[in-house]
Amino acid sequence: MAGTVWKGYLTFGMISVPIRLHVAARDERVGFNQIHRVCGSRIKQQIFCPVCDRVVERSELAKGYEYSKDHYILVEEPELAKIAPQSSQTMEILQFVKLEEVDPLYFDVSYFAVPEDPGRKPYQLLVEAMEKTGYAALAKVAMHQREFVVMIRPRENGLTLHTMYYANEVRAVAEYGQNGGIEVKPQEVALAEQLVQSLAAPFEPQSFHDEYQQRVKELIEAKQQGVEVTETEPRRLAPVIDLMEALQKSLAAVPKKPPVREDVEAPAAEAPAEADAEAAPRKRAGRKASR
Repeated sequence: MAGTVWKGYLTFGMISVPIRLHVAARDERVGFNQIHRVCGSRIKQQIFCPVCDRVVERSELAKGYEYSKDHYILVEEPELAKIAPQSSQTMEILQFVKLEEVDPLYFDVSYFAVPEDPGRKPYQLLVEAMEKTGYAALAKVAMHQREFVVMIRPRENGLTLHTMYYANEVRAVAEYGQNGGIEVKPQEVALAEQLVQSLAAPFEPQSFHDEYQQRVKELIEAKQQGVEVTETEPRRLAPVIDLMEALQKSLAAVPKKPPVREDVEAPAAEAPAEADAEAAPRKRAGRKASR
Protein backbone atom coordinates (compact mmCIF):
# COMPACT_ATOMS: atom_id res chain seq x y z
CA MET A 1 0.00 0.00 0.00
CA ALA A 2 1.13 3.56 -0.74
CA GLY A 3 2.59 5.52 2.16
CA THR A 4 0.46 7.73 4.40
CA VAL A 5 0.71 11.42 3.47
CA TRP A 6 -1.57 12.75 6.24
CA LYS A 7 -3.04 11.33 9.41
CA GLY A 8 -5.66 12.96 11.61
CA TYR A 9 -9.40 13.37 12.15
CA LEU A 10 -12.21 14.07 9.72
CA THR A 11 -14.96 15.86 11.66
CA PHE A 12 -18.64 16.05 10.75
CA GLY A 13 -20.62 18.04 13.31
CA MET A 14 -19.82 16.36 16.64
CA ILE A 15 -18.64 13.17 14.92
CA SER A 16 -14.90 12.60 14.45
CA VAL A 17 -13.40 9.92 12.21
CA PRO A 18 -9.69 9.01 12.46
CA ILE A 19 -8.40 8.62 8.90
CA ARG A 20 -5.25 8.29 6.82
CA LEU A 21 -4.70 9.78 3.34
CA HIS A 22 -2.96 7.88 0.56
CA VAL A 23 -2.16 9.25 -2.89
CA ALA A 24 -4.79 7.84 -5.25
CA ALA A 25 -2.95 8.18 -8.57
CA ARG A 26 0.53 8.90 -9.89
CA ASP A 27 1.71 9.44 -13.42
CA GLU A 28 3.95 6.77 -14.95
CA ARG A 29 6.66 7.59 -17.45
CA VAL A 30 10.01 6.34 -18.68
CA GLY A 31 12.73 8.03 -16.61
CA PHE A 32 15.97 9.37 -18.04
CA ASN A 33 19.16 10.42 -16.24
CA GLN A 34 21.63 13.13 -17.23
CA ILE A 35 24.65 11.41 -18.79
CA HIS A 36 28.06 12.88 -19.63
CA ARG A 37 28.20 12.19 -23.37
CA VAL A 38 32.06 12.04 -23.35
CA CYS A 39 32.50 9.17 -20.87
CA GLY A 40 28.94 7.82 -20.49
CA SER A 41 28.81 8.43 -16.72
CA ARG A 42 25.78 9.71 -14.84
CA ILE A 43 26.07 13.33 -13.74
CA LYS A 44 25.79 14.13 -10.01
CA GLN A 45 24.16 17.38 -9.00
CA GLN A 46 25.82 19.28 -6.17
CA ILE A 47 24.76 22.33 -4.15
CA PHE A 48 27.34 25.07 -4.61
CA CYS A 49 27.72 28.33 -2.67
CA PRO A 50 29.26 31.05 -4.90
CA VAL A 51 30.25 33.22 -1.89
CA CYS A 52 32.08 30.48 0.02
CA ASP A 53 33.24 28.96 -3.30
CA ARG A 54 32.59 25.41 -2.18
CA VAL A 55 30.09 22.54 -2.29
CA VAL A 56 27.51 22.80 0.52
CA GLU A 57 26.07 19.84 2.46
CA ARG A 58 22.28 19.63 2.85
CA SER A 59 22.63 19.87 6.63
CA GLU A 60 23.88 23.46 6.14
CA LEU A 61 20.74 24.58 4.29
CA ALA A 62 17.90 26.70 5.68
CA LYS A 63 14.67 28.13 4.29
CA GLY A 64 14.89 31.76 3.25
CA TYR A 65 12.31 34.27 2.03
CA GLU A 66 13.66 36.99 -0.29
CA TYR A 67 12.07 40.25 0.90
CA SER A 68 14.34 42.41 -1.31
CA LYS A 69 17.04 41.74 -3.89
CA ASP A 70 19.58 39.27 -2.35
CA HIS A 71 18.21 39.86 1.17
CA TYR A 72 16.53 36.96 2.97
CA ILE A 73 14.62 36.21 6.17
CA LEU A 74 15.61 32.77 7.49
CA VAL A 75 12.73 30.62 8.77
CA GLU A 76 13.34 27.46 10.80
CA GLU A 77 11.16 24.34 10.88
CA PRO A 78 10.24 24.70 14.60
CA GLU A 79 8.97 28.22 13.86
CA LEU A 80 6.72 26.91 11.10
CA ALA A 81 5.43 24.15 13.39
CA LYS A 82 4.36 26.76 15.96
CA ILE A 83 1.99 28.47 13.52
CA ALA A 84 0.51 25.30 12.00
CA PRO A 85 -3.33 25.66 11.74
CA GLN A 86 -5.79 23.27 13.39
CA SER A 87 -6.39 21.69 9.98
CA SER A 88 -2.93 20.10 10.20
CA GLN A 89 -4.49 17.59 12.62
CA THR A 90 -8.24 17.94 12.02
CA MET A 91 -10.08 18.12 8.71
CA GLU A 92 -13.41 19.77 9.49
CA ILE A 93 -16.23 19.55 6.96
CA LEU A 94 -17.34 23.14 6.34
CA GLN A 95 -20.25 22.59 3.94
CA PHE A 96 -21.81 20.18 1.47
CA VAL A 97 -22.22 20.91 -2.25
CA LYS A 98 -23.56 19.16 -5.32
CA LEU A 99 -20.68 17.64 -7.25
CA GLU A 100 -21.90 19.02 -10.60
CA GLU A 101 -21.66 22.56 -9.19
CA VAL A 102 -17.85 22.36 -8.90
CA ASP A 103 -15.79 22.97 -12.04
CA PRO A 104 -13.16 20.17 -12.42
CA LEU A 105 -10.69 22.94 -13.28
CA TYR A 106 -10.28 23.43 -9.51
CA PHE A 107 -9.21 19.81 -8.85
CA ASP A 108 -5.53 19.12 -8.21
CA VAL A 109 -4.34 15.89 -6.52
CA SER A 110 -6.54 12.92 -5.54
CA TYR A 111 -6.25 10.89 -2.33
CA PHE A 112 -7.97 7.85 -0.83
CA ALA A 113 -9.22 8.48 2.72
CA VAL A 114 -8.95 5.25 4.75
CA PRO A 115 -10.48 4.96 8.26
CA GLU A 116 -8.61 3.72 11.29
CA ASP A 117 -10.33 0.80 13.05
CA PRO A 118 -12.11 2.92 15.73
CA GLY A 119 -13.61 5.15 13.01
CA ARG A 120 -14.99 2.54 10.61
CA LYS A 121 -18.66 2.91 11.63
CA PRO A 122 -18.89 6.75 11.47
CA TYR A 123 -16.85 6.58 8.24
CA GLN A 124 -19.40 4.19 6.69
CA LEU A 125 -22.22 6.37 8.00
CA LEU A 126 -20.78 9.39 6.19
CA VAL A 127 -20.26 7.39 2.97
CA GLU A 128 -23.86 6.20 2.86
CA ALA A 129 -25.32 9.59 3.83
CA MET A 130 -23.40 11.32 1.02
CA GLU A 131 -24.32 8.62 -1.50
CA LYS A 132 -28.04 8.93 -0.73
CA THR A 133 -28.12 12.74 -0.69
CA GLY A 134 -25.86 13.18 -3.71
CA TYR A 135 -23.69 15.70 -1.90
CA ALA A 136 -19.91 16.10 -1.71
CA ALA A 137 -18.17 17.78 1.23
CA LEU A 138 -15.81 20.75 1.34
CA ALA A 139 -13.19 20.90 4.09
CA LYS A 140 -9.73 22.30 4.83
CA VAL A 141 -6.55 20.36 5.54
CA ALA A 142 -2.97 21.51 6.11
CA MET A 143 -0.13 19.39 4.75
CA HIS A 144 3.12 19.97 2.84
CA GLN A 145 3.37 23.38 4.54
CA ARG A 146 0.20 24.84 3.08
CA GLU A 147 -3.54 24.69 3.75
CA PHE A 148 -5.77 23.22 1.06
CA VAL A 149 -9.47 23.37 0.36
CA VAL A 150 -10.49 19.79 -0.36
CA MET A 151 -13.53 18.11 -1.84
CA ILE A 152 -14.55 14.78 -0.32
CA ARG A 153 -16.87 12.54 -2.32
CA PRO A 154 -18.14 8.97 -2.00
CA ARG A 155 -16.64 6.50 -4.48
CA GLU A 156 -16.84 2.69 -4.54
CA ASN A 157 -17.99 2.52 -0.90
CA GLY A 158 -15.16 4.78 0.27
CA LEU A 159 -14.24 8.46 0.47
CA THR A 160 -12.02 10.06 -2.15
CA LEU A 161 -10.46 13.45 -1.47
CA HIS A 162 -9.34 16.03 -4.04
CA THR A 163 -7.18 19.02 -3.13
CA MET A 164 -8.39 22.12 -4.94
CA TYR A 165 -6.94 25.32 -6.29
CA TYR A 166 -8.06 28.58 -4.71
CA ALA A 167 -9.92 31.05 -6.94
CA ASN A 168 -6.88 33.36 -7.13
CA GLU A 169 -4.75 30.44 -8.39
CA VAL A 170 -6.91 29.87 -11.48
CA ARG A 171 -5.31 31.77 -14.33
CA ALA A 172 -7.20 34.18 -16.59
CA VAL A 173 -6.63 34.32 -20.36
CA ALA A 174 -8.14 37.42 -21.98
CA GLU A 175 -9.15 35.79 -25.26
CA TYR A 176 -10.60 32.65 -23.64
CA GLY A 177 -14.35 32.34 -24.31
CA GLN A 178 -14.40 35.16 -26.87
CA ASN A 179 -15.91 33.96 -30.18
CA GLY A 180 -15.07 37.10 -32.13
CA GLY A 181 -18.60 37.44 -33.46
CA ILE A 182 -18.52 34.06 -35.23
CA GLU A 183 -21.96 32.68 -36.09
CA VAL A 184 -22.55 28.97 -36.68
CA LYS A 185 -25.37 27.80 -38.97
CA PRO A 186 -28.09 25.54 -37.54
CA GLN A 187 -27.29 22.89 -40.18
CA GLU A 188 -23.67 22.84 -39.03
CA VAL A 189 -24.72 22.46 -35.41
CA ALA A 190 -27.05 19.58 -36.36
CA LEU A 191 -24.27 17.73 -38.19
CA ALA A 192 -21.85 18.38 -35.34
CA GLU A 193 -24.40 16.91 -32.91
CA GLN A 194 -24.65 13.79 -35.12
CA LEU A 195 -20.86 13.47 -35.08
CA VAL A 196 -20.82 13.77 -31.28
CA GLN A 197 -23.50 11.09 -30.94
CA SER A 198 -21.69 8.76 -33.37
CA LEU A 199 -18.51 8.97 -31.26
CA ALA A 200 -20.29 8.70 -27.90
CA ALA A 201 -19.45 5.67 -25.74
CA PRO A 202 -19.32 4.72 -22.05
CA PHE A 203 -16.18 5.84 -20.23
CA GLU A 204 -13.78 2.91 -19.85
CA PRO A 205 -10.44 4.21 -18.47
CA GLN A 206 -8.65 0.89 -19.09
CA SER A 207 -9.09 1.36 -22.84
CA PHE A 208 -6.76 4.38 -22.92
CA HIS A 209 -2.99 3.98 -23.01
CA ASP A 210 0.06 6.25 -23.32
CA GLU A 211 1.23 5.35 -26.81
CA TYR A 212 4.16 7.75 -26.67
CA GLN A 213 5.61 6.09 -23.57
CA GLN A 214 5.18 2.70 -25.24
CA ARG A 215 7.13 3.95 -28.25
CA VAL A 216 9.87 5.27 -25.97
CA LYS A 217 10.19 1.77 -24.46
CA GLU A 218 10.32 0.26 -27.95
CA LEU A 219 13.01 2.80 -28.92
CA ILE A 220 15.13 1.77 -25.91
CA GLU A 221 14.72 -1.94 -26.71
CA ALA A 222 15.60 -1.34 -30.35
CA LYS A 223 18.75 0.61 -29.43
CA GLN A 224 19.78 -2.21 -27.07
CA GLN A 225 19.51 -4.62 -30.00
CA GLY A 226 21.17 -2.22 -32.45
CA VAL A 227 18.04 -1.90 -34.60
CA GLU A 228 17.17 1.30 -36.48
CA VAL A 229 13.81 2.79 -35.47
CA THR A 230 11.39 3.87 -38.17
CA GLU A 231 10.14 7.44 -38.00
CA THR A 232 6.47 8.07 -37.17
CA GLU A 233 4.56 9.52 -40.11
CA PRO A 234 3.12 12.86 -38.97
CA ARG A 235 -0.50 13.76 -39.70
CA ARG A 236 -0.78 16.52 -42.28
CA LEU A 237 -3.60 18.90 -41.40
CA ALA A 238 -4.85 22.04 -43.05
CA PRO A 239 -7.41 24.69 -42.05
CA VAL A 240 -11.01 23.69 -42.77
CA ILE A 241 -12.43 25.65 -45.71
CA ASP A 242 -15.89 24.07 -46.10
CA LEU A 243 -17.20 23.22 -42.62
CA MET A 244 -20.29 21.34 -43.89
CA GLU A 245 -18.17 19.17 -46.20
CA ALA A 246 -15.72 18.41 -43.38
CA LEU A 247 -18.58 17.40 -41.06
CA GLN A 248 -20.14 15.13 -43.69
CA LYS A 249 -16.82 13.42 -44.38
CA SER A 250 -16.20 13.01 -40.66
CA LEU A 251 -19.58 11.31 -40.21
CA ALA A 252 -18.93 9.03 -43.17
CA ALA A 253 -15.55 7.99 -41.71
CA VAL A 254 -16.97 6.94 -38.31
CA PRO A 255 -17.26 3.12 -38.04
CA LYS A 256 -20.88 2.01 -37.95
CA LYS A 257 -22.03 0.76 -34.57
CA PRO A 258 -23.74 -2.66 -34.53
CA PRO A 259 -27.52 -2.34 -34.19
CA VAL A 260 -28.94 -2.98 -30.75
CA ARG A 261 -30.79 -6.31 -30.72
CA GLU A 262 -34.14 -6.35 -29.01
CA ASP A 263 -34.87 -9.16 -26.56
CA VAL A 264 -36.82 -11.98 -28.16
CA GLU A 265 -39.24 -13.75 -25.86
CA ALA A 266 -39.21 -17.10 -27.67
CA PRO A 267 -35.84 -18.85 -28.13
CA ALA A 268 -34.71 -19.29 -31.73
CA ALA A 269 -34.62 -23.08 -31.35
CA GLU A 270 -38.37 -23.22 -30.70
CA ALA A 271 -39.32 -21.32 -33.85
CA PRO A 272 -39.29 -24.33 -36.25
CA ALA A 273 -41.47 -26.39 -33.90
CA GLU A 274 -43.96 -23.55 -33.61
CA ALA A 275 -43.98 -23.10 -37.37
CA ASP A 276 -44.66 -26.83 -37.87
CA ALA A 277 -47.49 -26.72 -35.33
CA GLU A 278 -49.11 -23.80 -37.16
CA ALA A 279 -48.62 -25.44 -40.54
CA ALA A 280 -50.17 -28.80 -39.52
CA PRO A 281 -53.84 -27.61 -39.48
CA ARG A 282 -53.33 -25.97 -42.86
CA LYS A 283 -51.96 -29.21 -44.31
CA ARG A 284 -54.91 -31.24 -42.94
CA ALA A 285 -57.34 -28.64 -44.28
CA GLY A 286 -55.67 -28.90 -47.67
CA ARG A 287 -56.05 -32.69 -47.74
CA LYS A 288 -59.75 -32.46 -46.84
CA ALA A 289 -60.33 -29.95 -49.62
CA SER A 290 -58.64 -32.23 -52.15
CA ARG A 291 -60.97 -35.07 -51.20
